[in-house]
Amino acid sequence: MGTPLPTREEQVEEVVERLWEEYPDATISLHFSNRLELLVAVVLSAQCTDERVNQETEHLFEKYRTPEDYAEADVDELSEDINSITYHNSKADYLKSSAQTIIEEHDGEVPDTMEALTDLKGVGRKTANVILQHGHDLVEGIVVDTHVQRLSKRLGITEEERPDAIEQDLLPIVPEEEWQWYTHLLISHGRAICTARNPDCDSCVVEDICPSSKLDHDVDLASGEPWDE
Repeated sequence: MGTPLPTREEQVEEVVERLWEEYPDATISLHFSNRLELLVAVVLSAQCTDERVNQETEHLFEKYRTPEDYAEADVDELSEDINSITYHNSKADYLKSSAQTIIEEHDGEVPDTMEALTDLKGVGRKTANVILQHGHDLVEGIVVDTHVQRLSKRLGITEEERPDAIEQDLLPIVPEEEWQWYTHLLISHGRAICTARNPDCDSCVVEDICPSSKLDHDVDLASGEPWDE
């Protein structure tokens, strides 16, 4: 038990196949109805739970409907409107600045390239990948959030530390048709079973191929630290 398959490619294939069976409805959990709302939601979700973001955007999207609404907003008022969100002051500035750029450089439309998206204030490669995948149906990479980072390391799929490095390490071994879903499957499993502090290895569908399994191993490969007794 707790023994990974011989190659990383085989490990990925088996993990994805089992998680698809366990989470057949895995998808993005942020609520949005257009590309602008998606951009706003993903920016707000950095270091904040999707559940909290969805609570805030329910009223936010009623007040701010267009790029002009964000671009012309008083940044202090916008910050107050999202005050339960982590780093709300910075994120209010990101939203206002990004909206101004969208109006001035993209005719009021959320851009559809990695380069243009990452030029927006507060938008990194992870955020851009989400917008491309779910706003434009363009899959250019793998979104590496905290769940993907943790589980990819725990499962022995990567030894890289930084999200950007993890993504580049995953791209050659995750089948391209699974790039988008690899993220959602690992997020679903990370939330339900393979939590950060106390994973439920007894209930895990990939426990027998996990080199971090608490049932067979002493070290959490995600943190490099011994499991708590």
